[in-house]
Amino acid sequence: MGTEPPPAFELPAALSSQGFTLRPETDDDLPFLRALYASTRELELAITDWSADQKFAFCNSQFDAQRHHYRTYIQNCRFDVLEYRGERVGRLYLEPRLTQLNIVDIALMPAWRGKGIGTTIIEAVKQAARQSGRGVCIFVEQFNPALRLYRRLGFSEVRDDGPYFEMEWVPPAAVN
Repeated sequence: MGTEPPPAFELPAALSSQGFTLRPETDDDLPFLRALYASTRELELAITDWSADQKFAFCNSQFDAQRHHYRTYIQNCRFDVLEYRGERVGRLYLEPRLTQLNIVDIALMPAWRGKGIGTTIIEAVKQAARQSGRGVCIFVEQFNPALRLYRRLGFSEVRDDGPYFEMEWVPPAAVN
């Protein structure tokens, strides 16, 4: 797997004090990561007439392609698993760039969504970016329900890239 880049930020106390931790993913996490990925595709696959086996095969092939792409083309990405008291609950893939922190992927298992965890993590990423004089970017599928969250957190679309929006948050200018 190679050496992980240093963390671009630390989990905020609001999460770490509750028992959340962020750690580099390992090959032992692959079954969890596959299940997490599949959970992010459930809504779009619900409208197909595919069998459970077809959906499973599709999600596995898409997960493999995504993982290969991320690990091949995103050189300095930090691939982390979010845990709650030792239980895997999500992932955060963060790539520090010269002028931005790029949220390559952020996902939580369904039972952990809608509890403010993602918001708290994104706000922490924004704070880390602000402290280093950078912005934050993320690519979001145009039908993803999280699009509303990103807009609420101050992200705006900077490019329509087919099925994705490239979104960006820029820190407000310092007031003198």
